[in-house]
Amino acid sequence: MKQKPLTDDELAALVAYRIQRAKDTLKETDILFQEGHYNAAVNRLYYACATHSGVKQMFSLYVATGKISKQYSIFYGRLFNDRISGDYDDFVLYDSEMLNEIRPKAEGFIADIEKLVKQ
Repeated sequence: MKQKPLTDDELAALVAYRIQRAKDTLKETDILFQEGHYNAAVNRLYYACATHSGVKQMFSLYVATGKISKQYSIFYGRLFNDRISGDYDDFVLYDSEMLNEIRPKAEGFIADIEKLVKQ
């Protein structure tokens, strides 16, 4: 069964909800980081930035058109690979240094996405 298209108001509400969920997930990351659960924190960062399959599919298009900074292409690829490694590979342990590097980038990425969708 095909879903009916969202109205403008429904789409705006969905976008606002997803941006808020991303920000909430960043806060969850901070709690996990403070408790020393670095692998779980990387996992939450991934979901803060890439939880919806449409985001992953459209990301390169937005980078190519310059709507999203190219700096995020490297960050996004690393975050995706780190999350996969942390979830599925044995003996992968992340540390505070790595999280201190990528956490601000995740926050910047979400802020840039928020600006983009408000245009």
